[in-house]
Amino acid sequence: MWNAEKNGFVAYLQLEKSLSSHSIYAYLGDVDKLTQFLQIHNTLKTPAEVELRDLQQFVKWIAELNMTPASQARIISGLRAFYKYCLIERMVPSDPTTMLEAPRLKRMLPDVLSYDEIEKIIRQIDLSKPEGERNRAIIETMYSCGLRVSELVNLQISRFYPEEGFIRVTGKGDKERLVPIGREAIKYITIYNDTVRRHCTIRKGEEDILFLNRRGKRLTRVMIFLMIKDLVTKAGITKTISPHTFRHSFATHLVEGGADLRAVQEMLGHESITTTEIYTHLDRDYLRTTLQQFHPAFARK
Repeated sequence: MWNAEKNGFVAYLQLEKSLSSHSIYAYLGDVDKLTQFLQIHNTLKTPAEVELRDLQQFVKWIAELNMTPASQARIISGLRAFYKYCLIERMVPSDPTTMLEAPRLKRMLPDVLSYDEIEKIIRQIDLSKPEGERNRAIIETMYSCGLRVSELVNLQISRFYPEEGFIRVTGKGDKERLVPIGREAIKYITIYNDTVRRHCTIRKGEEDILFLNRRGKRLTRVMIFLMIKDLVTKAGITKTISPHTFRHSFATHLVEGGADLRAVQEMLGHESITTTEIYTHLDRDYLRTTLQQFHPAFARK
């Protein structure tokens, strides 16, 4: 059902949006759920024949399947992407998802580390061990650049430009971006590279990967998670911390320091500015201080 439209949608996501196979599979699954609903209810409509009331019944149906509001919202987002494609290709006269309401989601703000807490975590690293120098360089790089963990483990030496103060990162959808890297991160990467990495026996195909394990292979996401969990425990920090927390902290500290949100969006590699806006959750004391300092009604005597 809808095979031609689905095949075209897949090509659109691959070529126009440069999405990963995992993301494409998820989008296709959302469309499949709608066609499954239509088949179950003997409503064999084409995409052009589907109306808003059909989609509203579909949303009610998936809610009755005990799907979480987040899952429902993701499916609706997938259908919107599908109909956007159909509208571009003139397969439908109008987009029936335009007036479709998604369930309201409670936005959970992630835990953020203070600068002092990051320093406390770094102090737990045992630099007497070879992996200590590597782990120090990893933590400094994560906080300095706000990288996703997948970007960190695949970071390449050939894309590290210490003289210019940048690294080139391959993010979601194989999109590349230049990210500034701080002096401390450059310093500890250089120490690790010169004193530890160059003495490793490197596996074939991993020659350009920056951070390696003792067997000369790139690190896994799980290894990064376990390393951070161990350091956080030793530091006595009770917050829920993961590799992504350093990315959240990087962005939050930039916004709190007055960085332009568009610049933060570029550094994080967010496609939409709305994704970056979560980092405007500045604490109330900071907002109050800023207001008192700059707003005319508060600043005047």
